[in-house]
Amino acid sequence: MTAATVLIRFYVGVVFLTEGILKFVRPHTLGTGRFDKIGIPAPGFFAPFTGVLEIVCGTLLLVGLLTRLAAIPMVVNMTCALIVTKIPILWGGSALFKGESGWGDFLHEARVDLAQLCGSLFLLIVGAGAYSFDACLHHGAAVSGLADADRGWSPAGRRTVGGAVGVSPGRESGGREPGDPGSWSGRRPGPR
Repeated sequence: MTAATVLIRFYVGVVFLTEGILKFVRPHTLGTGRFDKIGIPAPGFFAPFTGVLEIVCGTLLLVGLLTRLAAIPMVVNMTCALIVTKIPILWGGSALFKGESGWGDFLHEARVDLAQLCGSLFLLIVGAGAYSFDACLHHGAAVSGLADADRGWSPAGRRTVGGAVGVSPGRESGGREPGDPGSWSGRRPGPR
């Protein structure tokens, strides 16, 4: 699943990054002008705000840094885009798509938004995958935790016996006393 996760991260990240940049490069057709035509209040604020979010979150998704956190605003972004611009196509009331109505036109015009929503939900649930900055950060934290365990410290900051995490003095990992009939402390179970 690692290769699939990288491909989805790449696709979703590049599309968001590109769309965010285009909101500034083509403000009349894709930025403030589009938001005004749709009827979104304060288009001079929301178009650049959305553009910055798409650039920042798209970049984070692309490189796999803070992936789950970056996916959340993009799920909200795509949900709003579908509700405001695409769902009105179903009854022929879209300000952007005059003359289009019904399921066929809706699915045609909403295909990228739906793909972006599904990709963002996927990354929110699964995360960035092995080839990402998130994995590097997680691996660094795991290595740090193992180093602490090797020095005899538990994750809770308590000293452990012999460096084994989660083992209390006089108890085995299953909570049994050494020598209990069900214990694995050097004896094989069974008749003596």
